[in-house]
Amino acid sequence: MQLLSVNTARIERFAATNGESLESAIHKRTRPGRVAVGPLGLEGDEQADPRHHGGPAKAVYAYPQEHYAIWSTMRRQAQVDGELQPGGLGENLTITGLLETRVWQGDLLRFPDCEFVVSEPRYPCFKLNAHMGFQHAVKMMAQSGYCGFYLAVKREGTIAAGEAFELLPGPREVGIAELFKAKMRKRV
Repeated sequence: MQLLSVNTARIERFAATNGESLESAIHKRTRPGRVAVGPLGLEGDEQADPRHHGGPAKAVYAYPQEHYAIWSTMRRQAQVDGELQPGGLGENLTITGLLETRVWQGDLLRFPDCEFVVSEPRYPCFKLNAHMGFQHAVKMMAQSGYCGFYLAVKREGTIAAGEAFELLPGPREVGIAELFKAKMRKRV
């Protein structure tokens, strides 16, 4: 398992597909070098809606790079210009080798200089549609289960792209994929 990219963003305004002006920090950009990890997330990262993003339980968002191909296909079909770059789903950590179906609440992700505890799936909101450039991004995430997962910071430190990490099993009572499907069934 490897960390491909560390991504952060400041809050900015952007236009939704319906022309509405939105505030969000979903436009994550790759950060070079080592990035500090504090109790509330990565140095230089912000959240526009703290009711739904951020805080100790949702300090960092991880997303598997393996899902990027389907998102790129969906964007091409919707005639959205530009290729998705790391951070393109609003994630702080673009990872490879660990999918939602292999992650449980309470599992530990150990990096060389910091550690995270898996807290919950990401539940998409309407801003994902606007960010991805097509109206059915939320529905597609709900149907596919390609949601990624939030992490709480267990041990502060630093993190950098290219690092390997390990998954240490937690209590293994509730899986991320099952949590996501249960909640999204009620919403879609």
